[in-house]
Amino acid sequence: MADLVDLGPAGERLVAVAANVTDDQLDGPTPCEGRTVGQLVQHLVGLTLAFRAAADKDFGPLTDTNPDDAGWPEAEPGWREALAVQVPALAAAWRDPEAWEGMTRAGGVDLPAQVGGLVALDEIVLHGWDLARATGQDYDCDDATAEACMAFVGGFDEGGTPGLFGPAVEVGPGASAFEQVLARSGRDPQWSA
Repeated sequence: MADLVDLGPAGERLVAVAANVTDDQLDGPTPCEGRTVGQLVQHLVGLTLAFRAAADKDFGPLTDTNPDDAGWPEAEPGWREALAVQVPALAAAWRDPEAWEGMTRAGGVDLPAQVGGLVALDEIVLHGWDLARATGQDYDCDDATAEACMAFVGGFDEGGTPGLFGPAVEVGPGASAFEQVLARSGRDPQWSA
């Protein structure tokens, strides 16, 4: 079995960024085309619940439905508090070696649990960066986390994967490991609101 990836550092960064988002920023644009900051934070609330359930193999409404089928919902009251509780719980759930074994389900799709863990990491890292950029905050990603994310995003078509990633963006030879992940996922590392 591959080494377990700790979602904790990425989770801590996400919670710190979310805590600094102000209500007047919720209508602002994000690097996720056509999505507002408010929609992004509510998307994070939903996916942190779903991927914790996936880690626990707690199959039901959280794992069996695509949360984005009806589009991304608007921010609901209490989203900051929800993320402050749910993100550490997500990281803790994926620290259990059994979370990474066998099969799991997310968004109504059955997948190997190891893939599910990487998807969860990828979601909190990329959307953590999206949220930071959209609200004028810094976002640092350690190399181990960037490498784990690249192991996932690097497996997709550089031309883009509808519903997941846009076409890869060109970056210069001096790009950091994390900038390469962003570019490979269809994000411009220089994006600003």
